[in-house]
Amino acid sequence: MDRDTYRSLIGRFATGVTVVTTNVGGRLHGMTANAVCSLSLDPLQLLVCVDLGSNCYIQMQNAEVFGVSILSADQEEISNVFAQSTEPTEGSLLGVEHRFGRLGAPLIEDALAHLECRIAERIPGGDHIIVIGDVVAGEVVRDARPLLFYGGRYGRLAD
Repeated sequence: MDRDTYRSLIGRFATGVTVVTTNVGGRLHGMTANAVCSLSLDPLQLLVCVDLGSNCYIQMQNAEVFGVSILSADQEEISNVFAQSTEPTEGSLLGVEHRFGRLGAPLIEDALAHLECRIAERIPGGDHIIVIGDVVAGEVVRDARPLLFYGGRYGRLAD
């Protein structure tokens, strides 16, 4: 199977949209990610897949913790900001409103929910690295419709 066919097929799997964030020595970074998955209930773990060629990969190699902000349907612009390839910046998260979680990772304001993870393991996975995080803290921030990704486009739940 070729890459384009695979992308077309896997794109039929609807996913939520998140921003995964890191704070390494005050240098903040975020990336839009839909390759985020619950891994285990005992221990509580989730995984995030990170492209080896991305700035987030470099951050994840040096980070001890990361945050996951689950985006709402009205946060498409925020998703677009973090879908761009940008370098980590000192003390700023590309102008997006955030707060710092218990572990020190930035968390996007007004997201649907936040999860805070301590990195447990990094596993090679083709052109990505699979980062497994022990979930240490989390919260529901608000109740709203989620931002979805399907077929290469954003989507929303219908009533």
